[in-house]
Amino acid sequence: MIPVVALVGRPNVGKSTLFNCLTKSRNALVSDFPGMTRDRQYGQAHFADHHFIVIDTAGITDDAEGIDKLSIKQSIQAIEEADKVLFIVDGRAGLTNTDLLVAERLRSMNKSITLVVNKTEGLEHDLISADFFRLGFGNPYTISAAHSSGVADLINTIFENFEIAPDIDLENSGIKLAIIGKPNVGKSTLINRMLGEDRVIVYDQPGTTRDSIFIPLERMGKEYTLIDTAGIRRRGKVFEVTEKFSVVKTLQAIETADVVLFVIDARDEVSDQDLRLLGFIIENGKSLVLAVNKWDGMSEYDREKTRTAIDRRLHFVSFARLHFISALHGSGVGNLFESVDEAYAAANKKVSTSKLNDILREAVLAHNPPLIHGRRVKLRYAHTGGHNPPLIIVHGNQVESLTQAYRVYLEHTFQKRLDLVGTPVRVEFKNSENPFRDKKNILTPRQRLKKARLMKHVKK
Repeated sequence: MIPVVALVGRPNVGKSTLFNCLTKSRNALVSDFPGMTRDRQYGQAHFADHHFIVIDTAGITDDAEGIDKLSIKQSIQAIEEADKVLFIVDGRAGLTNTDLLVAERLRSMNKSITLVVNKTEGLEHDLISADFFRLGFGNPYTISAAHSSGVADLINTIFENFEIAPDIDLENSGIKLAIIGKPNVGKSTLINRMLGEDRVIVYDQPGTTRDSIFIPLERMGKEYTLIDTAGIRRRGKVFEVTEKFSVVKTLQAIETADVVLFVIDARDEVSDQDLRLLGFIIENGKSLVLAVNKWDGMSEYDREKTRTAIDRRLHFVSFARLHFISALHGSGVGNLFESVDEAYAAANKKVSTSKLNDILREAVLAHNPPLIHGRRVKLRYAHTGGHNPPLIIVHGNQVESLTQAYRVYLEHTFQKRLDLVGTPVRVEFKNSENPFRDKKNILTPRQRLKKARLMKHVKK
């Protein structure tokens, strides 16, 4: 069994810094701004010859209201899941009333608690840790998460009685499905509906989610990794530094994902920001599924108006399946997984060279390439160049002169004939090389004599 370690404490004591130190990543956002972490974040830790799962949690306070109260609920759930709890305190700030409150909560949960004094670089460790004996968790461990000082000794000590678990890959298990969209379109509600539990915070306020949260899921015998992301607003509306970091994490999640589930608010129009996000997804060659959320309670007139707007604005992603759902009530959510599986299979589909050449030949016969300076562009043959997304390489003459319209025509033809639903198709063109271009023709003695006779005739 793989041990689970939860990092708990009041805000801004260095829990996310320690999470990044243990996972050797930057998956948790780190800032001097208190309350940066809201959802619980899972990660794999390979540290000091030990393998375990570490959970970063939101800071626990005594006066939390609104969304902060929901964040504390997430932290409590992480503590219940954990085998070991690291109670993090700030060595530079000293013992606070909030630390005493957190200690009382932890004692009532009957968990294995290890007290960790962070931010002790450059300080006298015995003097700093003396005040924290009042918490009643035994001898505290002094570390500096920012400098990785003392962390290895801490991990070795707390895992003395745990067996080293076999290596697993949490984030790469199954199909990685990123939930993308503008703020407040219902991404976190949709993930909670898929999981059947309140795994991520849902709150009626844009910008609730900040980190990109990786969540493993098994459904119908298939494994998935759901990635909840922060909503991306227009660049002109992004002012906070923390939100700018969240945008970067969301774009990284798109690049990491195998399939992107793009969520649109049915009660809001398809904006230019939606189109820019979809353009970024297609440029990265990601498989795509579209979900129009908040479909419940709409009149038939409003639904028809929404369908018309989507058809008009999203015609360039016609290859993607479109679903009308209600994440709050669960209607239509189960069908999303069928489209996700279909898109992932299409992105990794293998096609024979002979079939590609048959499709290319029929496409050229149906619509000939244009004439360039009186000469017809010749497309000779095609073959696969890669998968996820499918890449088709077409060889020919003067291919650099092909118009954009004809390139799009070939992409749509390959997509339709190969039945590649949910994934974009890339077609690259390469000029056929002349094998004799750089070779000099060496004449035989007889050819040289003949050439000399011809030249004399020309001069006369």
